Order: sequence, then C-alpha cells, then structure tokens
Amino acid sequence: GILFNTGAGQHILKNPLVVNSIIDKAALRRTDVILEVGPGTGNLTVKMLEKVKKVIACEIDPRLVGELQKRVQGTCLANKLEIKVGDILKTDLPFFDACVANLPYQISSPFVFKLLLHRPFFRCAILMFQREFALRLVAKPGSKLYCRLSINTQLLARVDHLMKVGKNNFRPPPKVESSVVRIEPKNPPPPINFQEWDGLVRIAFVRKNKTLSAAFKSSAVEQLLDHNYRIHCSLHNMVSSFLIYHILFLGTVTYILTFIREIPENFKIAEKIQTVLKDTGYSEKRARSMDIDDFIRLLHGFNSEGIHFS
Repeated sequence: GILFNTGAGQHILKNPLVVNSIIDKAALRRTDVILEVGPGTGNLTVKMLEKVKKVIACEIDPRLVGELQKRVQGTCLANKLEIKVGDILKTDLPFFDACVANLPYQISSPFVFKLLLHRPFFRCAILMFQREFALRLVAKPGSKLYCRLSINTQLLARVDHLMKVGKNNFRPPPKVESSVVRIEPKNPPPPINFQEWDGLVRIAFVRKNKTLSAAFKSSAVEQLLDHNYRIHCSLHNMVSSFLIYHILFLGTVTYILTFIREIPENFKIAEKIQTVLKDTGYSEKRARSMDIDDFIRLLHGFNSEGIHFS
C-alpha cells in the first residue's frame, strides 16, 4: 500500500533470485556487522539478518522505517537489526565489516567516496548501481567511459562488475538498467595525499581528450596553481629561516639556505607548469589514456617543483 517515491530512488528489489545472488556474492559471515543503505521494505535486509550478527540499516524515509520495523517485529531477527533514520551522506558511518545495498542511484558517487575514505577499513562492499555508473567504475584507460570516477575509485580499491540486473526486477521498474559491483578497499591505501591527487586528476579530466599541455593552459588552473605555489614558497621560507636561526645560534655550519625557494620578479607559473609537463614526458599525453602510475609520476613531478593541488 506504500506509494514509492521514484524521485528519491525508491525502487524496491523484488526478485528473490537476485536478492539471494547478491547475498551469495557478499560471502557473509556469522560474525559480520553489515551496513545497508536504503533498505526499503526489507527484502534484502531480512535475508541478511538470517546470516549475520547484525544489520545496520540506514533509511531516510520514516514510512519505510515503519514497514521494516513491522516486518521483523516479534521475530528472532528484531534484536539483530539496528535502524538509523536520516541522510547517510550527512551521517558518520558506524563500524561495519561489509556494506551490501541497493543504493538510491542519485547518491552513488558521493557515497562511494565516503565509503572508501572511511576508517577503520571494511572487507568489501556489494552495491547496486545504475549500469552506466557501474561501467564507469570499472573502466580502463582508453575506454570511452574512463573518467575521473574510474581512476579515483581504482586508486583506492579493487572494483569488479559482478552481474547485470534488468529493470523488471524492481518495483516500480526504474527507467535504467542496473548492475551489481564489488568494491574492495586497498589496505594499506597508497601513500598519496588524496586531496592533492584529486586536484590533479580533476584538472586533467575536465577535457580528457585534450593534451595535458592544453588542459593546464586554462587561466583558472594557472591562477590556482600560482596561488598554491606562492603559499608553498612562503611556508617553506618561514620554516627554513626558523631552522637557520637555531642552527646559527648553536654555531653549526649549514647549507640550508640552498633550500629556500625565492620567487623571481618575472616569475610565470605557466612556464613552470609547461616545464614540469615536458620534463616528466606528459606534455602531449591525454588523460583518457593515462593510468594510475602515470598520474603518480606526474603528481610527484609537480610536487617536487613546489606545485601543489590542494
């Protein structure tokens, strides 16, 4: 009797074969605490409760919360279910071993990165996405779907496409096809400042078919990097001056002056950017064909010259 709000992504997974397949692929354990986002009326929730220690279900719609509570009320499963009411994107994630969810598709991207930056690490996530979004997650360099989402996700996790799910498996049917994806975070994570990394990747993929030399000639990009460079030099000089003062006070000979970055009066950030691109060999490369190692080397090249992206 519930009128589902399709504008809020309320498409209930009704096919029990698909539900069971998702649970099988999640490889749930008796000791697991599972995070579920958008449980709806609980078709997936109830099946998981039978197999795990606890399910933490996050739901924004009070009507669906009531339906889920009624479904387990008076059963042995009730004590294993914890319901959190509210917007998952505005909520701190609890501790969990795995995340299994038929997500509202409009929160797919922000939720993926909220998951991947969550600590402590979880084992894996089995998530339902719109088909095109899922294919972007797993896209490789050279693919038409390869984008900033692809490389950022693959930097932090191993991503696998598990299965396609047709629109008729939902009630009401969505207008798009769906896919289930497995995301396993890399533990330990790569030793990279993610804000720096994402700043570089964001610039490169704004026009992924352009050469990097052309992409970095944007006036907005040059202004941002010039601002960051001057801040970096200023902070570096403050630290260097502090060290020089204390070393000279102690009477120790030092060459620390060589580490101070002085900015010439005729300094132009555009020339420095193009020099880094040429020296690293990426001036004529295009983001669409560059892999994670390429971007790591390019980021190191920029950082070593005092150019930062965060």
